Amino acid sequence: MASLCLIMNNPDPSQVVARGKLSSTMRIDITPESLADMTAEKAERRIITRKFKGTSAAETWSADPNFQELFQSVYDAAIITDMDGNIISANIRACGFFLFGHEEFSSLNIVALISGADKSLVQRITENLVQRFVLIEACYCLRKDGSFFPAEVAVNEIHLSGRTCLCFFVRDITLRREAEEQLRIEHNAIQNSHSGIVITDLQMKILYVNPAICRMWKYADPAELVNTNLRSLWKHDGDSADVFEPDAQQAEGSMREIIAICKDGAEFHAQIAATANRDTDGKLVGMVFSIVDVSDRKRAEDAEREAERRRVMLESLGAACHHLGQPATVLLANLGIMNRKISDKHEEIRPMITSSLEAAVSLSEILHKLNATNEYKTTSYLERRDEEGESSRILDIGHQ
Repeated sequence: MASLCLIMNNPDPSQVVARGKLSSTMRIDITPESLADMTAEKAERRIITRKFKGTSAAETWSADPNFQELFQSVYDAAIITDMDGNIISANIRACGFFLFGHEEFSSLNIVALISGADKSLVQRITENLVQRFVLIEACYCLRKDGSFFPAEVAVNEIHLSGRTCLCFFVRDITLRREAEEQLRIEHNAIQNSHSGIVITDLQMKILYVNPAICRMWKYADPAELVNTNLRSLWKHDGDSADVFEPDAQQAEGSMREIIAICKDGAEFHAQIAATANRDTDGKLVGMVFSIVDVSDRKRAEDAEREAERRRVMLESLGAACHHLGQPATVLLANLGIMNRKISDKHEEIRPMITSSLEAAVSLSEILHKLNATNEYKTTSYLERRDEEGESSRILDIGHQ
């Protein structure tokens, strides 16, 4: 069915109060079908309109109990007007929406209920009715107390007791607007989040990624990742297998760290939180993953561990020097005494005492250097290498 989409660009109610007036700017989009030749139909409608102009609202159809039963039970606010927009009748829902009584509606024109509208609105509707249907979107309706609510209005041309009328069906879309606004806010939050967000189906096929994921994995366009398998983004090992398996019991989610592989082959550490994604019936339909690059944290932790290891080594050296210092001093003193007291008849052991004395002096110097060491630095000791290809290393005290 061809239709007219008429969009009312009305201001937000909060802005209306500040400015004290309503905008009357409108944009009308007419479908190609509505441009067909409708001269005969319009002429017939004008004749019918003139025929009933000024007729009382008390029509046969308004007194029909069957019609009233149907009219009053319509879920949307339903308002019947003549072709000039003068209200003839309104249902109970309309009274609840607009806060007017049935009798009060009869003195109003439909444009009084749509903010920013004037009589040209009714004229445009009547001129562009295609198969008796017009849709007004993105408009605000005005209540009796001056408050506003967002609405969607459908307009139909109907014939009642031989009279051509307009029937306006008004739907309050406040909840829809609030839901759309909430979705917009949440979407913006996800799009601008520093954490990566991935949504997959039950087979781990990627359905959505936010820009943070592209930055982490060095992809230029999210489309490069959509429809690929999430498992391809991680280094495979036994510990990471279960995080990719949708689990009906995983409502609270799970978290672990995994090594991720970038588009260029580079690796980084990522922390991933996986949560089950369910539909409105609670059925498991996929998974939602929140991912954070923890490479900087891992490097900081490694540096902290290395610093702690060096601190412990230096403290151990200090303790060793303290414990070895006294025996070394005793050895040095006794060897000096022995070297002075040795007699000529024991001259053959003098070289041994002298070399022992030199060794004791060397030991004392080494202990002094170790005690003065404030930086843990190693150097290669032997050319022999272990199974992992690492050479033997010892503490470097020559740089002190």
